Amino acid sequence: MSFYDEIELEDFTFDADFNLYTFPCPCGDRFEISLDDLRSGEDVARCPSCSLIVRVVYDEDEFLEVEEDENASAPVIIAA
Repeated sequence: MSFYDEIELEDFTFDADFNLYTFPCPCGDRFEISLDDLRSGEDVARCPSCSLIVRVVYDEDEFLEVEEDENASAPVIIAA
């Protein structure tokens, strides 16, 4: 797979309504990667308008899903 670039996740913009991270693409559209993709270990953001893709550089540990256990006082961390 050939990447156009590698971009830090902190440089992306997060849209909470769609749980989607975006970054401007040279074609005028935006590279996209969803929160669910990141939680599953995906690191490729794609542009829906052209063939370019970028590698997203991020710490996977920050995207572990946290689920509440009804009988526990502290959250239980479950790897995605």
